[in-house]
Amino acid sequence: MSETDEARRSLFGRLRVGLSRSSAKIGGGITGIFTKRRLDDEALHELEELLIASDLGWGLAKEATTRLRHAKFNQEVSPDEIRETLAEIIEPFLLPVEQKLTLDPANKPTVILVVGANGSGKTTTIGKLAKLYRDEGKSVVLAAGDTFRAAAVEQLKIWGERAGVPVMTAPANSDPAGLAYDALAAAKKQGADVLIVDTAGRLHNKTDLMAELQKIQRVLKKIDPAAPHAVLLVLDATIGQTALQHIQTFRDLIGITGIVMTKLDGSARGGVMVALAEMYTIPVPFIGIGEGIDDLRPFEAASFARGLVGLER
Repeated sequence: MSETDEARRSLFGRLRVGLSRSSAKIGGGITGIFTKRRLDDEALHELEELLIASDLGWGLAKEATTRLRHAKFNQEVSPDEIRETLAEIIEPFLLPVEQKLTLDPANKPTVILVVGANGSGKTTTIGKLAKLYRDEGKSVVLAAGDTFRAAAVEQLKIWGERAGVPVMTAPANSDPAGLAYDALAAAKKQGADVLIVDTAGRLHNKTDLMAELQKIQRVLKKIDPAAPHAVLLVLDATIGQTALQHIQTFRDLIGITGIVMTKLDGSARGGVMVALAEMYTIPVPFIGIGEGIDDLRPFEAASFARGLVGLER
C-alpha cells in the first residue's frame, strides 16, 4: 500500500470516528428498519422520516426513497445494501461543494477573513487552519479582530502559540477595522504568506455587525484591492438546520466564499452538510472532526458520504 493510500485510510478512519454520532443515528435507524424486512411502502416511509430527522434535507430523502422504490420495491434488502445505496445518492449532492481553498502565490499575503456566530468554533478553527498552513511551510499571521471580547483574544493567543504563529492584537474595545489594516500592513512588510483575521459574531445586532464587517473589508482594500481573498463562514454542526439560517445571514451581510463545518464529532447532525450543499452550493474546503489541532481536514464528498451512513470504507 502506498503512503498516499495509507494516509487516505487513516483520514477515513478519523472521519468515521468524527462522524460516529451521526452515523449511529442514521446507520442504526437503517438497521432498525430493514433487518429481515421487505422494502414496502411502510419501510420507505420510515426511511424518509429517518433521513429528514437526520437533517439530510427533503430533497435527498425524496430522491433516496424514489430510487429505492424503483430498484428494490417488495424485495428483501439488507441494511448494508441500503447504506451503500444511500452513500451513492449522497455523494453527488456533496460533490459540488468539494472545493479546496487554493492560495495564490501572487497574493502576499493571502487574506482570509473568518466570520461566524459566537460559539461556532471560529477561533479554534483559525488556530487549526494556521497550523495546517504552517505544516505546509507557509508563514502565517493571525489578527484578533474580535476586540470587544477579551476571552476571544486570549483564546486566539493560545491557539497562535500552539500553531507557532504570531497573533496581532489591539487594546480592548478598539476598532477591529484598524487592527485588520495594521495586521495586513505588518504581514505585507514581513512577507507573510497568509493573514487570517478573526471577527465578531454578534448575531443579535445584525446592523452593527454588518457595518463592522463591511468596514473591515473596506480598509483591507486600501492596502490590497483584492483583499480579502477568501471569506470563510464557520458553522457549528450541533445546531442542525439552524446552520442554514446562519449561511443566509452572513451571505447577506458580507458575502462568503467558503464554509467550514465544525464539531461534527460532537453531534448526530452531520447530515446537515447534505442539506447545506443542496441549498447553497457554497464551497466547503474544510471540516472539523475533533478537538485536536490537527483535526481540521479537507472535505471529501465520497469519504463523508460513506462515513455518514456508517460504512467501513
